[in-house]
Amino acid sequence: MLSSEVQKFIFRPEPQHLRDTVFYLARNPLPYRKANYTLPGHQKSTLDEADDFIEAQLRSWGYEVLREACHVQAFRRDETKPKAHQYSAPAPDDPWYVAYNLYARKPGSDKPDETIILVSHKDSQSWIDSPGANDNAIGTAGNLEAARVLAEYASQRTICFLFCNEEHTPWTSEVAARNAKDRGEEIIAVFNLDGIGVKAPEDAGRLINRTGYCTPEGQVLAVLMEHVNELYGLGLEQSAFERPFPNDDDGSFVKAGYPAAVVNTGSFPYADPHYHLESDVPENCDCENAAATVRATIAAVLHLDAFGFPRG
Repeated sequence: MLSSEVQKFIFRPEPQHLRDTVFYLARNPLPYRKANYTLPGHQKSTLDEADDFIEAQLRSWGYEVLREACHVQAFRRDETKPKAHQYSAPAPDDPWYVAYNLYARKPGSDKPDETIILVSHKDSQSWIDSPGANDNAIGTAGNLEAARVLAEYASQRTICFLFCNEEHTPWTSEVAARNAKDRGEEIIAVFNLDGIGVKAPEDAGRLINRTGYCTPEGQVLAVLMEHVNELYGLGLEQSAFERPFPNDDDGSFVKAGYPAAVVNTGSFPYADPHYHLESDVPENCDCENAAATVRATIAAVLHLDAFGFPRG
């Protein structure tokens, strides 16, 4: 068990902080976070404006922020497909945009070469005018809240907060993972926050988190999530599920050779009836549930930082 001094960090995430961030990113002043949409009278795309907001928040807590440029295209919309899956590949001559991965690193004191990553995609759907509140302003807000809480934590290992883009193509987490591998980084764990607290309407009021994995190393992290939830009485209905292949932003790291990667999400199969639709609005976000998931994720990160990756 972690010391009482360290345990204090686990309980600091606040639902209101998440709520304020989600409304900023998915309602006002930003209706979307798209490389291919700029508000009238503005000079930057809504995705670039979201990046500026995220960077300003991180810098206010004392982090240095690195931007990694990636070239992406917007998906086209194919209305012959089911509503939730109407994205289609861009044409070769469609515009290219520069989208950024944002990194905020907290260097470790004793084992700085070992890195724990919290990742979330910050963009909303490029092919439809969806606020993308549950997909994935809520995960972005959760990642920011974790960064805020851990800003004063003296870590042994390096903790990295990564904000990428998944609703344009190619996914920028692929660039992040590939470049980390090329640099020879030792990433001991990746936690993807995507759709945290998102569940079926009939499950309203329940605090649910499902941790998805596709490797034995990922399963170890899923077990750790269950362990810290029980150990610290975090109150989540915590469970794990195995995916048949790497997917989402955690999957980008698995494919690059970092097998200890999981996704934390509210439901699997994903049960949000507003998925990829214009109706994915901030009012539908369960920020209490999301905050509980952030607490459990922080607890898992602190355990890894204190004791290393579980072996055996």
